Amino acid sequence: MDLETQLRDAAAAIAAAPAIAITGHVSPDGDALGSALALAHAARAAGKEAVVSFGSPFAIAESLSFLDVDPVVPTDEFPVAPECMVVFDCGSADRLAELGSAASDAKTLIVVDHHVTNTGFGDIQIIDPDAAASAQLAARLLDALGWEIDARVAQCLLTGLVTDTGRFQYSATTGEVMRLAGRLIDAGAVPEQIGQHVYESVPFGYLSASAAVLSRAVLEPDLGLIWSRLDLADLEAAVLEHHAVDGLIDDLRIAREAEVALLLKETATGWKGSMRSRGAVDVGSIAASFGGGGHHNAAGFTTDGPPEEIVETVRAALRG
Repeated sequence: MDLETQLRDAAAAIAAAPAIAITGHVSPDGDALGSALALAHAARAAGKEAVVSFGSPFAIAESLSFLDVDPVVPTDEFPVAPECMVVFDCGSADRLAELGSAASDAKTLIVVDHHVTNTGFGDIQIIDPDAAASAQLAARLLDALGWEIDARVAQCLLTGLVTDTGRFQYSATTGEVMRLAGRLIDAGAVPEQIGQHVYESVPFGYLSASAAVLSRAVLEPDLGLIWSRLDLADLEAAVLEHHAVDGLIDDLRIAREAEVALLLKETATGWKGSMRSRGAVDVGSIAASFGGGGHHNAAGFTTDGPPEEIVETVRAALRG
């Protein structure tokens, strides 16, 4: 089924539902949170009930706290069997954690995503790997609904666009993306607010975490690979939560000799890998080999293997 038909079907399902339950992947980034909040605010303005929540670990990054999170409720207050549930920026149901049960029991499940690795779950799928962000698709869904994109909604959508395009630096940044950004700014979005909170404001402990990662950085020029790791002890010493160090991969990837950057962050159950590519290497496929996913130039995964085995698997993939 083509995307326009899916957008119409999704709009009809949302319009017919008195209440909407909205979520995205665990530990939501700017795109997942911004898209979810945009739909919730627009739905409430249209006279519907709408709530947003995310599976455990339930946390909204401090860098995104400038967004209006009034629709957000704790996970245990999320409807157990929603009439209409919308999932943003999530490639598979397992990325919903405990809210996956609500997705299974929803009368209508709508999935809005731009990851090429999406498993195709949901009753209605608005999936476009060519979209720069789920927020881009969220804007199209709001247009299909005929709902207003006011300043509050525009700020949420622009946050999704800015963060998932790397401030409009990634290859998915098209003329359509820039025209949408202009439309959102015209509607009242404030780009400098996004820039200041997301890219120019970190807790002091971030500096020591970054120092730890950079001090361990290893460059393997024959593979065009730079990699490093962040241990739990580093987080504890810096008094930081995991969501506060999402930007560390960007500190690592700027070495000009590196075609691919890999950062391994230790968790209580293993390692979370973040990968970036300058374009020649599809890191999404490498992440998929660990059960993760993402895009050609940006991807991630979780695994319980030791760091050296993880890096060796990446090396093998780069050798082809």
